[in-house]
Parts: sequence; C-alpha cells; structure tokens
Amino acid sequence: MLSRIAESVFWIGRYLERADCTARILDVHVQMLVEDPWVDERVVCSSLMEVMGVDAPDDVEVTTAGQVLAALAYDLGNSSAIAGSISAARENARGARETISAEIFEALNATWMGLGERRRVADRLGPHGFFSWVRERTGVLGGLVDATMSRDEGWTFLTLGRALERADMTARLLMLRTLPGGRAPTWGTLLRSCGSYESYLRTYRGPVRDHLAAEFLMVDRLSPRSLFCSLSTAEACLAALDPSAARSGFDDTGRLLLGRARTDLEFRSRGDLLSEFSTHLEGLQETCSAVADAVARRYFPHVAPVTWTAELIS
Repeated sequence: MLSRIAESVFWIGRYLERADCTARILDVHVQMLVEDPWVDERVVCSSLMEVMGVDAPDDVEVTTAGQVLAALAYDLGNSSAIAGSISAARENARGARETISAEIFEALNATWMGLGERRRVADRLGPHGFFSWVRERTGVLGGLVDATMSRDEGWTFLTLGRALERADMTARLLMLRTLPGGRAPTWGTLLRSCGSYESYLRTYRGPVRDHLAAEFLMVDRLSPRSLFCSLSTAEACLAALDPSAARSGFDDTGRLLLGRARTDLEFRSRGDLLSEFSTHLEGLQETCSAVADAVARRYFPHVAPVTWTAELIS
C-alpha cells in the first residue's frame, strides 16, 4: 500500500472517531450547564477548552457555552471541531477512493452535506439533536467500515487510527471529572455518554459507584470504549502491520509505547485507578500522541520536494 493512501485511511479513522467523541464530550458539558444553574460557566468552559487541547480562536477567552459550540462543534476550518473533523475525513476519503468502499464514501459525503441543515436545526432547537445525529452518522460509518472493507492493510490502518483516537478522547472524557468551577459530571453521565450505562448495569448488577465505573471505563476487557480495549486494539493493529517481531524487544517504537501503557493500565489494582487520576490520564494522552508520531515516522514518510536551481555558467 502506498504510504499516501495508508496515511489517508489512518486519518479517516481518527477524524470520524474524533467527531463522535467530541459530540459525546460536548453533550455532557451542555447537559451539565443546563441541569446545574450554580455551575460557574466561565471556568468550566475555559477548562473544557484546555481539556480538549484546543486554543481559543484569535486568542479570545472562551467563557460561554455558545463560544464552546462555535469552536468545538460548528467550525468547518478546525479539524478538532466536529464539523471540521467530518470535513477532513471526507477530504482524505476523496484521496483514498480505491481503498474504501463506495458505500463508505457515499455515507461520508451525505454526512458532510447534511452539516449545514443540522446546524440550522441546532440553532433553533438546541445542540443535543446535532450531537445525537453526529453519533448516529459516525455509527453508520463505523458499521460500513466493518461490513464492507476487506481485512487488509487499509482496514488495519483505519482501525489503528480509530483506536488511538478513541483512547485519547476517552481519556479526555474522563478528565471532565476533574473540571473546576462546580459539580463535575457524574459517573452515570459519563457511562451514558459512552453508551456503556446498560453494559455497566449488566456487569455489576448494582448502582453506579465511582471505583466500579472507573474500572469499567478504564480497564474492562469487554467494553469497546474502555481505555484498555482501545490500547489493545491499536497494539494488535501494529502487530498485524509488522508481524515479523524480533526475537527479543521491539523495533517498533509505537508498539513499545502502547505495550507499556496497556500493561501499566491492565495491572493496576482497583484502588489505584482513582489515585493520581488526572496525572495518569494526561500521561495516556501524551502516549497516544507519541504513538501517532511514531506511526507517522515509520509508515508515512514525507520526502522533501526537489527544488531546482539554475546552473551558473562561468
């Protein structure tokens, strides 16, 4: 597979997962502001922008929910925003038409074309419908990826990008528990935002408790949105891309970093999950960024363009 095509499908996976997870995070944020009028909106909004790792446009401090939505939901020019992520995924899909199925491209193109109408509906009725629509459309696209793509290198790179982005964004979602300025979202709200509330109830057969919810979202082996499951999926994708591992150690820096993060998470005791909670989540985000850089260096080398200069005749 050409490195250009591999990079495009890798970023299709990342951008689609980013749109989905950003919609989930913003939905939690907006719901929290609506339910609790005593929350300090200014502090929570600025902290949310920091958690998402997005700089305020034109260096203007973001202090209201409307500004957060403009920056993280509706901005077509920002690939960290929902609309920008969908637009960027579509652009990458246009360059990888021979790798993805026609159904995937048609669904992605229809999603991109529907952004304007959904934005207008959100302006009238509120953003919750927009977030639900984004989750539905990215769910459809994820299903088409699994149903129509061969399990070849293209599918592996797309799944790798999706798994890395999901690990990073799940860590950011959990960071909402540390937001200052008022009541943080409950563990039940976080479970619902991940679509994991019913699975949690079936697993533990009891009320939502902090340490059990943290365990479910961080280290559960069967929950597809847990940090452990996302890291394991990414690690398996890297192993599939380079099955000829050395007799000892790993030459693949990305796989080495993922293995360390996954092992550290897997073998933490239940009581340790909530100790140094924010520090550990920030470390996972840094690991995901470092793995993405390592993947880019190994599989997506960018050759500097050749520049021609006129020959001087003496």
